[in-house]
Amino acid sequence: MAKLAQGAKYRGSIHDFPDFDPSQDAETLYNAMKGFGSDKEAILELITSRSNRQRQEICQNYKSLYGKDLIADLKYELTGKFERLIVGLMRPPAYSDAKEIKDAISGIGTDEKCLIEILASRTNEQIHQLVAAYKDAYERDLEADVIGDTSGHFQKMLVVLLQGTREEDDVVSEDLVQQDVQDLYEAGELKWGTDEAQFIYILGNRSKQHLRLVFDEYLKTTGKPIEASIRGELSGDFEKLMLAVVKCVRSTPEYFAERLFKAMKGLGTRDNTLIRIMVSRSELDILDVREIFRTKYEKSLYSMIKNDTSGEYKKTLLKLCGGDDDAAGKFFPEAAQVAYQMWELSAVARVEVKGTVRPAGDFNPDTDAKALRKAMKGLGTDEDTIIDIITHRSNAQRQQIRQTFKSHFGRDLMADLKSELSGDLARLILGLMMPPAHYDAKQLKKAMEGAGTDEKALIEILATRTNAEIRAINEAYKEDYHKSLEDDLSSDTSGLFKRILISLATGNREEGGEDQDRVREDAQVAAEILEIADTPSGDRSSLETRFMMILCTRSYQHLRRVFQEFVKMTNYDVEHTIKKRMSGDVRDVFVAIVQSVKNKPLFFADKLYKSMKGAGTEEKTLTRIMVSRSEIDLLNIRWEFIEKYDKSLHQAIEGDTSGHFLKALLAVCGGKD
Repeated sequence: MAKLAQGAKYRGSIHDFPDFDPSQDAETLYNAMKGFGSDKEAILELITSRSNRQRQEICQNYKSLYGKDLIADLKYELTGKFERLIVGLMRPPAYSDAKEIKDAISGIGTDEKCLIEILASRTNEQIHQLVAAYKDAYERDLEADVIGDTSGHFQKMLVVLLQGTREEDDVVSEDLVQQDVQDLYEAGELKWGTDEAQFIYILGNRSKQHLRLVFDEYLKTTGKPIEASIRGELSGDFEKLMLAVVKCVRSTPEYFAERLFKAMKGLGTRDNTLIRIMVSRSELDILDVREIFRTKYEKSLYSMIKNDTSGEYKKTLLKLCGGDDDAAGKFFPEAAQVAYQMWELSAVARVEVKGTVRPAGDFNPDTDAKALRKAMKGLGTDEDTIIDIITHRSNAQRQQIRQTFKSHFGRDLMADLKSELSGDLARLILGLMMPPAHYDAKQLKKAMEGAGTDEKALIEILATRTNAEIRAINEAYKEDYHKSLEDDLSSDTSGLFKRILISLATGNREEGGEDQDRVREDAQVAAEILEIADTPSGDRSSLETRFMMILCTRSYQHLRRVFQEFVKMTNYDVEHTIKKRMSGDVRDVFVAIVQSVKNKPLFFADKLYKSMKGAGTEEKTLTRIMVSRSEIDLLNIRWEFIEKYDKSLHQAIEGDTSGHFLKALLAVCGGKD
């Protein structure tokens, strides 16, 4: 087993086998490979139930008893992914890392992702052992080989990491934290071009504890996470390496949970990545990885491996995984602590929200009105001019253009646009031309018109708007449709779902900070309604009303503390519990409120991703979010999108839409990230 720091708790899945007899194990493996064929089941059962230290003793005894190399025999008897996995388990960790890096830089091309994963995530001690193992195994200098196979700033950062000299002192100087924040800001955001050397020096040498405080202060100082600055200032493999370093500083288990998820999601499996991580973390922190995986992706690592692999390869991976977090239907306590920390981050973060559409600096409504008239006059329509003007003006400026257009030409600009444009482009451009409250009012009206109700649109709008926005929507709805929004919601929905929507539509959410006296009381109500509290204090109907009131009227800041207290009280995360205990539209609206409270830009990033993934595109959802968030927080949504889905919103739109609709969406998106 891996050596533990003093007082640390072992978080691996593989333990020393009791009553270990290396000679007996060597004989068992020899018999499993003797004769025609091999007993793969016996091999995997034995190797996955012994620690790496014990496996090394088995190798030595095997050679003493039979004069043969155990790893060579395993390579001969086994094949494919199963062979790679078993052989990887048989090597000492440093030699396994050395082999991975040797393979990554041998032959044509370089596996940069492998280099990044290993060198960004290993401790100083692991790096020193890796360098020594590489020298011993290949009689070559690892640093020289890396320099020979890479270039530029990517190479420089790899070399810095290979020194294994990251500071390890937990005592942090506040003055140095502030200085590093300023140096990073000046090296990137405030500089024409980027001073990469500063990023390399600070991210490559400072202690993890120090860097976590630097990242927190950077967010407070600049209004954007350090990851957003790295994406904006750096590029290519260097950018990917620096982002990996940041992720490992924040949480190494979370970094590996994300790598495992990406290795198995979608078509095909990245088996080399899956094998490398499962082998390397099995005696370090695979339990932490598992629990973060379960919390972050709402499925267990075990179940994902089970559904994505097969045969002895699958059996071995599942043994390394060490258990199914879904089996008991609840989180491990440690996973709940991860959720607790996520709520803490949500409670203390102060992110400046930014849109992508800003007022044009040289705005002239007269010129714009004439250009739009010309674009729609005569045969054909100049869509490019229309898109260019409307997507590069703020909503307030568009209203001035509408008034000027009517004054000059005695025509309604909206009516002209409607007659000249069609389909998705028309919906997008007309949406941008409407005042925000009137646009939201129209989306709500459309969601309730005709046969059936678009509950998703009702939830998306009412669960995410501020009090001021809700009040403006009510006024716009009354003005445009001559009836109240509450009346239409009452006639088009029913039951608890109707009551929740009407409560949200009143716009009476508290706007102060948390009320500590009520935090625990509200968390207790949540625990009781979600049926995990020890002592119910009221009937179901009364609890439903109280829970609805808490979620619909408490301030966001207060709710963050309530949901954090809920985790502390129950060892459950409120979002996952709502999903498990509730159903239908009531579940969906409560989940939307919780997600909006936790991280509103991420809520919209998820909605945008789902609108474009798979066959077909939900153009109405895509349009509604791009229009409604363009001047509020679309830039933040872009940052969350690329952070979670490993591709930019720009790329997703580009791959899923076309023509003038694509051009207009990209203009609103405002950048490639």
